Parts: sequence; structure tokens; C-alpha cells
Amino acid sequence: MRVTIKSIARDLGISHMTVSRALSGSEHVNAATRQKICDYAEQVGYVRSSAASAMRGDPTAIVGLLLPNIVNDFYARFANSLSILCAEAGFDLVIHLTGDDFDQEVQCLTRLQSLQARVVLRVPAPRSQGQTSSPVNGPDLINLIRTVDGEDSMGELMISDDLAIRQAVAHLKSIGCKRIAYIGGGETLSSGRLRLRAFTQGLAENDLEIDNSLVFTGPPGQSAGHECALTMLDRDNRPDALVCGGFEISSGALNACLERDIALPEQLAFVGYGDPAFYQWIAGGVSTISLSEHEVACRAIEMIATPASGKGNNSHSVLATFIHRHSA
Repeated sequence: MRVTIKSIARDLGISHMTVSRALSGSEHVNAATRQKICDYAEQVGYVRSSAASAMRGDPTAIVGLLLPNIVNDFYARFANSLSILCAEAGFDLVIHLTGDDFDQEVQCLTRLQSLQARVVLRVPAPRSQGQTSSPVNGPDLINLIRTVDGEDSMGELMISDDLAIRQAVAHLKSIGCKRIAYIGGGETLSSGRLRLRAFTQGLAENDLEIDNSLVFTGPPGQSAGHECALTMLDRDNRPDALVCGGFEISSGALNACLERDIALPEQLAFVGYGDPAFYQWIAGGVSTISLSEHEVACRAIEMIATPASGKGNNSHSVLATFIHRHSA
């Protein structure tokens, strides 16, 4: 038989309103009575109904997370860290995968709205100008890694990788590289635009020529990184260094180098993005733009637990670092 507030009230001979207030932690219930009710509720296995709480207007404990995929090493590790932190903080994490598709993002947000999610962290999918996925009266949104113009959010959690990318370019210049290529996400993504800008700024700061034929941008996937790297490597006048501007792009480009049996750094100085465990032993160690998924998750749970008082004034960033290893 299902245990309810009314059944507890009947068993204890107390009004159901008093039981409800006690289980909600209200200070308007005598401390001894509140303890008696809570102890009995635990004894009989009472579970608070999220749906009933939502109908009363109480915030639920449901937190949504929208990711393009969990094949990406960073997304997988971030989701794992956030799941642990949510459990410790009393939140229920619900993960949806969008495939970086705008229509799928809209559907995911609608489903989370039906669950009465209190807040949703999302890596926004690419969208055309004027497209918005924010449902009317939907959950509060926190944009992760990418920004979205024209959509209200309770804040943003970004990766500050500008300095690390410029440091990577400066290091490549210091070891004698002059023709440095770049593979990154397309400019329809804010992260793609910012990383490309950091790369070109790094070239300018080190008096290196900006050669557009050495810049490859496209969808932020492993296949794009792989194909762009193969195109670059198969040229007669291939570059002497490569900087990657994305997690999956980096893995795809590294696979292309291994397929072509490119010796790193003798034939190509390579700087990846992200820092999966295998980077430490491939080619004697892959130099990379590294960021801590656990630090991002910790900052995210802080934003969820202590939301700002207004829209858009709860923005934070986590600093990325350039790690020098054998490949560059």
C-alpha cells in the first residue's frame, strides 16, 4: 500500500496539513512533533512526490543536462562529475542528448519542462538567426561552453581558453614553427568564433603570417577533424604545426596523423584540445589545451544551488591551460 501524507496523518492522529508542513521542513510545526512525523515517515518508507510538489508551486529537485553526445571524452567525464555532485546536493540529474541538432534540443527542453525541471544546463546546438529553443514558462537555462544571442538565460558557464591557445602558438613559434595550421568549429558557434580569434591573435602577437589556406573550420565532430587533417597532411606544402580547437576535432586530427604515420613533433608539431588519458602516452605525450571537467561541474552545481536573483547575471568561466608535452 502506498504511503501518503494522509495515511501518515491517519496513523499518527495528526492533521494532514501538520504532516505536510513537517515534511516540508516548516518551522511552524513544534520541533518534537516535526521529529516524530519525520521519524515515522522514514520508518514506513514515505517518498515525497515531485509531481505533487510541482503542483503546489514548489521547486523540484530535477536538473536537466543537454549535451551533443557522450562520446566526447570531456562531455562524458563532465556528466559523470555533475551526476555525483547532484546526488550529493539532493538533485536528480536527467540527461538528454541532442546530437547538436536544434529541433532535437527543442524536443528535449519540452520534455524537461513536462518534468518540471528547475534548471537545465545545455550546450546549445547550432541555430539559424532568430531561432529560439527556450519554451515559454520553461525551466531556467544555463548555457554551457557556448553562448546564444537573443535567448534569456539565468547565466552562462564558459571555458576561458583564449590565453592557453595564444600560449600554444607562442610555444610553437619558439621551437621554430612558421606555418601553423588550425582546425576548429565553425563560426556559427560562439566557441568556434572565439577560439579562431584567439589563434589568429596568437599568430599576430608572434609576428607570424595569417594564412587562410591553413585554417579549417566546420562541424565540431571527430569526422570533420579527421577529414580536415587528412586534407592538410596530403598537401605538398603541408604546415609544420597544427593547433586544434575542439575536443572531437582534436581526436579526429590525431587519428589522421597516426594513419599517415606522421612522426610527432619531427614532421608535425601537434597541439590538441582537451586531455583524455591516452594523450599522456601517444607519441610520447600530446601537448594540449587542457581543462578540468570536474572544476566545470563544481562551478555548475554552485550556479544551480545558488541561482542569481535575475536573468543573465550569473555568468562564470573556468580557465583552460596549455600543457606542453612531447608532440609539440
